[in-house]
Amino acid sequence: MTALSDHRTGTRPTMADVAAEAHVSVKTVSRVVNHEAGVRPDTAERVKAVIERLGFRRNDGARMVRQGRTFTIGLVVEDLANPFYSQIGAAVEREARIRQHQLITASAEGSPTRERAVLEALIARRVDGIVVVPAGETPSADPTVEASGTPIVYMDRPVRGAVNDTVLSDNQGGVRSAVEHLVAHGHRHIAFLGDDPGFWTARQRRESFVSTHRALGLPGPARVSMGPHSTTSIRDLLAAWAHDSDPTTAVITGNNRVTLAALHAMHDLRVSLAMVGYDDFELAGLLDPPVTVVHQDPAAMGQKAAQQLFARLLGDESAPQTVVMATRLIVRASGTRRGGPAR
Repeated sequence: MTALSDHRTGTRPTMADVAAEAHVSVKTVSRVVNHEAGVRPDTAERVKAVIERLGFRRNDGARMVRQGRTFTIGLVVEDLANPFYSQIGAAVEREARIRQHQLITASAEGSPTRERAVLEALIARRVDGIVVVPAGETPSADPTVEASGTPIVYMDRPVRGAVNDTVLSDNQGGVRSAVEHLVAHGHRHIAFLGDDPGFWTARQRRESFVSTHRALGLPGPARVSMGPHSTTSIRDLLAAWAHDSDPTTAVITGNNRVTLAALHAMHDLRVSLAMVGYDDFELAGLLDPPVTVVHQDPAAMGQKAAQQLFARLLGDESAPQTVVMATRLIVRASGTRRGGPAR
């Protein structure tokens, strides 16, 4: 009876069985299975053919135990439904897949308490590392998280006092480019609709708006309203600003959710204001007029965070670094039009 028939009627084929039939060492089979260098191409093809014939499958469970790794990483974000975070997730998943890791994704829903629970659960699963968009600026005091030694990379928002790699967006530069764009098109009375000031990113964008407003010598105090916002609250603000003695002619929004609420409010009020939104969003280029946005490239941020994490998993012991990713202004028509009062 051949080795092939033995394996198809008996126990699960082993690496030794593949080595015997391919007339190579077990080490050579291991190198082929684990995509390592050092095997001649013709030998590798022969081993792969035997693997296919025998139906050999690598025992990942045993390998994980031997190496002390689970070949999984975690990703914790604020809101899985938000396109910004879904793009981050897709990028992290691609980097994990390239390195033959599985990704476990969870939402903290903006709650530090839930975030700690999610981190605990991921560590209990023995994930090799975690990328986190932190729900708050205070580091987790959970002893389970601290004692695990699991590498963590923060992104989008920093955590005070944390000794971790961090990947951020240039929030201040992004808002500055938005104000400068509107001023270049003749706008002097510009307002800012920010997100919840409890978020570090929201405060960074507000601070940049106020400082740029001052630096450019725009008239009056900076008009700022921070969230959380709804279509109704923004509608009330825009109605007041449009009928002020110095009516607002342009508005900058603090993120994609605020942008969408502002667009709904302007439609309801029939107010024509110039706009620059922070974060690009689906169909922004198809609206009338197309919406100018500050694009911060969440996919590139997610990719960089994952690469930092895998560098740590490969033994990089250099000092933690903070990487600030550049933004770019995508100029469409909404930032160039002249604002007007309610009709």
